[in-house]
Amino acid sequence: MGGAMALTLGALAYPSMLGVSTVSSAPSRVIANTQWGPLTEADRDFVVKVRAAGLWEYPVGQIGLQKGTTKGVIEASKHLVDGHAALDITCRKIAPMLNITLPNVASPQQLGFVNTLKSESGKKFDSDFANILRMTHGSIFNTVASIRSTTKNSLVRALADQANDTVLDHITVMEKTGLVDFDQTLFQQTTPPKLPSSDLTPPAPPAGQPQVVLTPPPNATSTPVDINGLSGGGAGGASPAAPSPSPTVG
Repeated sequence: MGGAMALTLGALAYPSMLGVSTVSSAPSRVIANTQWGPLTEADRDFVVKVRAAGLWEYPVGQIGLQKGTTKGVIEASKHLVDGHAALDITCRKIAPMLNITLPNVASPQQLGFVNTLKSESGKKFDSDFANILRMTHGSIFNTVASIRSTTKNSLVRALADQANDTVLDHITVMEKTGLVDFDQTLFQQTTPPKLPSSDLTPPAPPAGQPQVVLTPPPNATSTPVDINGLSGGGAGGASPAAPSPSPTVG
């Protein structure tokens, strides 16, 4: 891969690719006991990260549908739009139930990815599209698995199930483009630059701002989680409580 791509990834890449730094050194700390099970800081951050992912990957998918020059890139773009629209529905359903405030704008780092791809065209767009998105999805894959294996909250667990399927699908379609430079991509996943937390965190929405909705495509194949009938997640999940003093959006 060329030097320009290396510079792009070096400037923007970071394993916490879906946007939010952990707010304390104890992500397992329970911040609320809800009827669906205890909610930890890591659980809350995960819901926000999934939402933030859609806020940049969904528009990148739309850009790819316009700019992609190969069948593989066009197909991968369709999967981005489809998958993140369904994840967004789930996030917007469960966030008010857990009193989690969702962002309306991606993090500065994530917007940097969008702006980079907006400025490119042709083969360079195709290559950067496939490599940036393979890197970001590869970076978050272990986080999804960790949340799924540790959370006691049934709503978060259901979101993690959906996110696992979606991220694996997106990794696969990026690889099917034939454009992924695995040496470069894996290096960027495992050797991230240090970035300030302000670059990694999506801003909180202003009070009263309407919630951004990622509209599913007409031919959507991905489906959001059916949360009806989900039971409590485990011990300590008897009564709902607010995990944060921040107002819920939506």
